[in-house]
Amino acid sequence: MFSGSLPALVTPFNSKKVDWSTLEALIKWHIAEGSNGIVAVGTTGESPTLSHQEHEEVFRAVIEYTGGRIPVIAGAGSNSTEEALGLVQAAEETGADAVLVVTPYYNKPTQTGLYEHFRVLHDNSNVPIIIYNIPGRSVIDMAPTTMGQLAKLSRIIGVKDATGDVVRVSQQRETCGEDFLQLSGEDASALGFNAHGGRGCISVTANVAPGLCSEFQQATLQGDYQKALHIQDRLLPLHRAIFIEPGLVGAKFGLSVLGRCSEEVRLPLTPLAKSTKQKIIEAMKSTGIID
Repeated sequence: MFSGSLPALVTPFNSKKVDWSTLEALIKWHIAEGSNGIVAVGTTGESPTLSHQEHEEVFRAVIEYTGGRIPVIAGAGSNSTEEALGLVQAAEETGADAVLVVTPYYNKPTQTGLYEHFRVLHDNSNVPIIIYNIPGRSVIDMAPTTMGQLAKLSRIIGVKDATGDVVRVSQQRETCGEDFLQLSGEDASALGFNAHGGRGCISVTANVAPGLCSEFQQATLQGDYQKALHIQDRLLPLHRAIFIEPGLVGAKFGLSVLGRCSEEVRLPLTPLAKSTKQKIIEAMKSTGIID
């Protein structure tokens, strides 16, 4: 069910409130452009600054707007196991196809703590769980051996791997099995990730270039790496420019250039510097998204 290009969707705002009409329009656009699923209220969806009520409201809206045409993965992580469980259960209740749960950040649990965190979520819900391993932000790295132990639990189905280390895919195939779903969480290395056995990317860049990211992913999944490499060369300047500052801010600016979303973000994030905006525009031009 989960493969290909899965945009980590931004949450559009208007005067500090969620902009529901723009959210619906974005989802219609993604479906038309060939996106293979939506990740709602992940980090790119500004999950740290959405209230729990807003989390649930966005879950419900995205599920309603997709209308079953593509799967919805709900961001439901926290560094508190109890809080994460509440978000997981809310996502399940709204009808999400799966949840994306980040490794607990800041409090730096041991590998045993990581295992127990995800075991509790698994044992107290009935929704498929995708682990989100992003040591650059959570300051803790789930070892392939720990992931292999979790993969034995029936509803822990995969990982969003944002280590940027494509060798991890092979290591996790070894510990978790070939059927364990591995999705890249790092746009620039998604080509190598899939070559090692990955099945897609939860992508920030796909917010701005959904059609091209979908075409790229389909080429890799069909084994056409010559075509995928050509698209990768086109996308690389955009990957790089979007992440000069926090990626979601870059994605929202790119969408504003396309007339699809405002630039508005919530503090502590702030609008891009003028120099960064210019680099994103230049990258969009070189990628062929705008003239």
